[in-house]
Amino acid sequence: MKILVVAILALCLTISPVFALQLDMSIDEEIRKNYNPSKLEQQNLPPLPKTATPSKTVTTQPKTTTSTTQTSAPPKMAPTVVEPVKKKVDKNLPGSELVEDDFTAIKIKKGTKFRLKSNNLVSDYLKEGAKVTFTSVAPVYQRYVTIPAGTLFTATVTDSHLPQITGNGGLVVLTIDKVQFKGRTYNAYGKVTKANHKKIFINNIKGKREYWKGVSDQIDKGEVFYQKTRKTSKKLADNPIGVIISPIPTIVGVVTYVVNFAGSPIFSIGHKGGRVSIPAGSEFEIKLKEDVYLSL
Repeated sequence: MKILVVAILALCLTISPVFALQLDMSIDEEIRKNYNPSKLEQQNLPPLPKTATPSKTVTTQPKTTTSTTQTSAPPKMAPTVVEPVKKKVDKNLPGSELVEDDFTAIKIKKGTKFRLKSNNLVSDYLKEGAKVTFTSVAPVYQRYVTIPAGTLFTATVTDSHLPQITGNGGLVVLTIDKVQFKGRTYNAYGKVTKANHKKIFINNIKGKREYWKGVSDQIDKGEVFYQKTRKTSKKLADNPIGVIISPIPTIVGVVTYVVNFAGSPIFSIGHKGGRVSIPAGSEFEIKLKEDVYLSL
């Protein structure tokens, strides 16, 4: 029943002119004044009024890719150079000629050995005070510094003599007192430990002591004389007249041999020893007896 009543009321509202909707036709009138309705579709509409559009800020997000990117290798660093420890030079360094302007003192420790070759003849003819030069043939490595091959050393003859009649040989004593490094000359103190591949003791380069060789030579002289007298006695014995005196030469030879044998230690005192003569270019070895201070 309710549904029927509602349907009747709705029908009445739509049919009744009282409830008819009055449309506003003023807009249509304005359109007809400005536009031809029949040609509206063919005419271009006026441009729309411009309105200020807010500027859009475009932000670009970085693209993330899963691909591995190649990174350039970092530049190679130059090798670090270890600089020597710089210390102010002490004026009282033993045997040093360094001055206050030299702010880097490098010490070559005593006991350091150098292989050298001689630039001059080393002979017992050299007088005391004479100079002999040597050139190193191999580098020597020390902390912060390398003494290269070709370094020049200077030695002074501190003692020498020719072979003596007591049987002593010749003698040469060399003392290393200078070394050149980077164009400068420094004081040094060293001794010779080898000369011409032979060991040297107490820094004395000596000729052979030939005293005992003199003793042997003296005995040999007596024996040679004895053999001569034996031959003489043999010749005399072949002669009927000389047979009487033939023993005399042999007796003289025996006596002479005995005298030479017994007196050889005394007679050999005047026998001179061997000479010292080492040619230039021979190999030597020296050893520092004190620290040497060099400047870089």
